[in-house]
Amino acid sequence: EQLVESGGGLVQPGGSLRLSCAVSGRTFSTYAMGWFRQAPGKEREFVAAINWSGANTDYVDSVKGRFTISRDGTKNTVWLQMNSLKPEDTAVYYCAASTAWGAAFRELRGVNYWGKGTLVTVSS
Repeated sequence: EQLVESGGGLVQPGGSLRLSCAVSGRTFSTYAMGWFRQAPGKEREFVAAINWSGANTDYVDSVKGRFTISRDGTKNTVWLQMNSLKPEDTAVYYCAASTAWGAAFRELRGVNYWGKGTLVTVSS
């Protein structure tokens, strides 16, 4: 599988961005999909995930109520809608595909495929 992110950029605090992750391959619907981020000098961290059917989602506490993850199996695409952005959201955002769910996915252990990332900068 190949994962290609897009939609990053510079946005002011309080603004919104929508990240997209296009997935090539025939098994998109069998993977849980997620977003991780890595700020300068920090470790990569879990942001959000959605299970294979789209029925279940998971978010890190710091983005709950602000970010929404969604997926469309007909387009092999997963999105991350980010609202009320804060400077601390600044990071490279990575799309990930996993056969795992829950703690294994959150802790990066279960990630099967990674995208190359897209930079999100929140600054005035």
